[in-house]
Amino acid sequence: MPNDALIARPDLARIKVACTNCTLYQLCLPVGMGDPELALLEDIIKVKRPLARSQHLYQMGDSFTSLYAVRSGSLKTYALTEDGREQVTGFHLPGELVGLDAISSERHHCAARALETTSVCEIPFDRFEDLWVRIPSLPHQLLRVMSKEMRHDQTLLMLLGKKAAEERLAAFLVNLAGRFGQRGFSSREYNLSMSRNDIGNYLGLAVETVSRLFTHFQELNLLNVHRKSVQLLDLPALQALAGVSEPPPDTRAGQGGRV
Repeated sequence: MPNDALIARPDLARIKVACTNCTLYQLCLPVGMGDPELALLEDIIKVKRPLARSQHLYQMGDSFTSLYAVRSGSLKTYALTEDGREQVTGFHLPGELVGLDAISSERHHCAARALETTSVCEIPFDRFEDLWVRIPSLPHQLLRVMSKEMRHDQTLLMLLGKKAAEERLAAFLVNLAGRFGQRGFSSREYNLSMSRNDIGNYLGLAVETVSRLFTHFQELNLLNVHRKSVQLLDLPALQALAGVSEPPPDTRAGQGGRV
């Protein structure tokens, strides 16, 4: 009779490697999930066909059926104002969950659109709930992820309510640096998949103001910008401008990469 554990081991090793750059890593591996639990999680995950740039993952008003974890690429979420204009509510990078806001109402109040070619993992929520009984640590970890989302929303409200324009953009760039650093990417140099218009919309600034501030930051030798590529030359100065004291993860180690 075949040894099921030996048969499953290669697939589980692949899952562990794939999940290290994904929100599924936050949901399972750090809380001591073993091979049987990983196999259960693997059984419900669906890898969707990649989204092309500007393609929607879901629309406002769609029924909530699944959570989505960004594997590669990036998404923006947005709502529509009463006069039909877009209001950007977030940008989502590899290793982040999308769709949490729809759990309570079972409908999406925001739309999610790909900013570039983007791959996501789909986690059907009805089956995900079934796992909570079999993997007791999973609900706790999901609550941690949701808590981070709430903290992000609070930070945005503080940005829009209290900070000047240059502080808002500096905080936005420092925030991205931290999120990239947490996922093992460089926090000093990254690509902005979102447009200047989307950044301005998100931060409550005119697109002309965003462009002017990027030029101003370059003149101050805080950063270099070439099209969508951003190189942060003086991250401590940007953090001071943004009122942020905690450095991104890879800066604590003194080098780029994961800590």
